[in-house]
Amino acid sequence: MTVPSKDQILVQLKDDLPILPRGLLRVAKYIIDHPGDIGLDPIRMTAKKAAVSTNTLVRMAEHLGFDSYDAMRAPFRKALVSAATSRDQPVWVSEMREHRPFGPDLAQAATNGLSIVDQTYARQNYRQLDRVAHTLLGAPRVFLTGMRASYSLAYYLHYVGRMALPHMQLIPRHMGNAIDELEAAQPGDVMIAITFTPYSRETIEACAFARRKGVTLILISDSDILSPDFSADETLIAAATSSYPFGCYTGAMCLIEMLIATLVAKGGDPVKRRIAKYEALRRDNQAYWGAQRNR
Repeated sequence: MTVPSKDQILVQLKDDLPILPRGLLRVAKYIIDHPGDIGLDPIRMTAKKAAVSTNTLVRMAEHLGFDSYDAMRAPFRKALVSAATSRDQPVWVSEMREHRPFGPDLAQAATNGLSIVDQTYARQNYRQLDRVAHTLLGAPRVFLTGMRASYSLAYYLHYVGRMALPHMQLIPRHMGNAIDELEAAQPGDVMIAITFTPYSRETIEACAFARRKGVTLILISDSDILSPDFSADETLIAAATSSYPFGCYTGAMCLIEMLIATLVAKGGDPVKRRIAKYEALRRDNQAYWGAQRNR
């Protein structure tokens, strides 16, 4: 029997999601979202992180046709070794690690950040990015929401992205609820929702409400499995695993930059003219205040 690769296992898990019982569904989602951790962590650590028993992990291995959990874990370990040997670690990481007392922690955070960027870029489907940009540019209205830590990402995407999408609205405004501002949404409109583990309840509720309204939903997240209450039309995945208790959004920012670049390129001359007009406005404003100071 040919041992399946890590990617083949992930494909099978995604195909099996609708038929899995609750415990195995939790394990499947954890494996899909954290394939690197599966290769690194022992079974008890994985059980703790996934909030299941070790027996449930063994049952998942059996479901996938493996004789043991370690046999199921082996393709994930092999993928990690292959990735580690395919690139050299930067010299500055080793130098950083030598400084005490915080050098090792900083080196670990830096290495994690580099890995997250690499993972995020590697898993992007460029046809999907083009498809998402086409959808956004053709929509009558684009709503954008992100709560808690994801708000900073949503704010940046709105601030820069409105050059390509002047009809994009950052919601909620005025300390309200995103659902309040989706009341007038109609089929054909699009909502971009940004959320990472632990997923914001407000964002999940807004996504479910938008889908009920017939709004096209685009997710930017660390998983394409957020809630059984809805499914997105498109999900752009960014790795967010961190070496400290909070998520690392380095990969998410890289993904947003890729989306903005795609929007600018696909938007063509109208977008370039808006950017040029904005830059001219800034120059004129700087010149005005410079003249005021020289009086």
